[in-house]
Amino acid sequence: MPRPRACLEITARDPESRGRTGLLQTAHGAVRTPAFVPLATKASVKGLEPRDVRELGFDMVLGNTFHLMTTPGSDLVQEFGGLHDFMRWQGPIITDSGGFQVFSMGHGTIADEVKGRSAQNGGAGRDGKTLKITEKGVAFRSYLNGSRQFLGPEDSMRVQAELHSDIALVFDECTPFHVTRNYTDRSTERTHRWLERCLDWHEEHGPDDQLVYGIVQGGVYEDLRQASARVIGESRCDGIAIGGSLGENKPQMYQVVDWATQVLPEDRPRHLLGIGDVDDLLRGVELGIDTFDCAMPTRIARHGAALVPDPPNRWRYDVTGSPKRRSQQLVMDDCPCPMCTEGFTVGYLAYLQRIKEQTGPRLLTLHNLAYTARLMADLREALDAGRLGERIAELRAGDAPRVFVDADGRRYPGAPPMGAPVAFG
Repeated sequence: MPRPRACLEITARDPESRGRTGLLQTAHGAVRTPAFVPLATKASVKGLEPRDVRELGFDMVLGNTFHLMTTPGSDLVQEFGGLHDFMRWQGPIITDSGGFQVFSMGHGTIADEVKGRSAQNGGAGRDGKTLKITEKGVAFRSYLNGSRQFLGPEDSMRVQAELHSDIALVFDECTPFHVTRNYTDRSTERTHRWLERCLDWHEEHGPDDQLVYGIVQGGVYEDLRQASARVIGESRCDGIAIGGSLGENKPQMYQVVDWATQVLPEDRPRHLLGIGDVDDLLRGVELGIDTFDCAMPTRIARHGAALVPDPPNRWRYDVTGSPKRRSQQLVMDDCPCPMCTEGFTVGYLAYLQRIKEQTGPRLLTLHNLAYTARLMADLREALDAGRLGERIAELRAGDAPRVFVDADGRRYPGAPPMGAPVAFG
């Protein structure tokens, strides 16, 4: 099949940045960009049903190749008709390659890096362990039972073909920032060779309607990042993801993303892997990122934190702790999400967290994803209206994402549905 395929229609550009809006066309429908993609790691957005995610206005979710191949197994998912039918989500799905999870067992997670822990010292918090990296792929031990496993480029593409996601990511090595430049260089070159193997396998065996994204690596080195971006940009990939460790702090992360988007082709979609804090979404849109995925909104909900327009506190409000138990306030005034419109108070949410009742994380997850959906819809509207810079400045100063209403004045909890007229309320 010819590659790359034209799957992104750019509808507006910001003259003062690289920001753009568009429609990403997939086999299961279009994705409005820029977009946040909630994680459905194990074929479920934690605590929610697919209809919840749809009603919040999200167009696409992300499944985790590594976890789904481990359990229940991609062959079983294929028996159910693929991941869409298995999890009852009929919108677009992107799947990662499994590379991040495999290599985090050897290097540790990003959180381990920031906190100075290593996987060898228990930083990864799992029994799984990367055993050996060769040109063929990676040998590792299962975190479930310690059995020896292997994952290579062809294996990753086969699993994603069996899952039959709309977008598959090629297999890569996710290098942390603390490794040497020489290691990063050698690893990036191997990732480029694996890219060709992934594309060759997919062209012969993969689903015709599945898009394939390459992944830019190169660590925190400008020349390696830009060289990798050019290799991926000149390849047969339908889209491009930016991966790997992006640095030890946010300024460095933004610089690394900037290096990549400076040289990436304009006509293909760009996905930023594993990034989704509010400030990161704002900066990422300015840098020309089209889609983002991150565990943040759902993860902090499980720990009792809500997203609110409070930049000094990282846009977070913690409902836990003794002082909160008597609060009869809402987490956020004038919020149209299911949690706030039903009047659930901070005191009640604190109680639910304290007794470990799952209703609490579910309500906070609905709120956090609704907040994120409105934020991205707000940025899309600002881009289309030619006022992205002004709107981002307002959001960075603590403005809340706009609330969207339908023709009858009813407020959407998150983003309006595809094709709905834009109005504010």
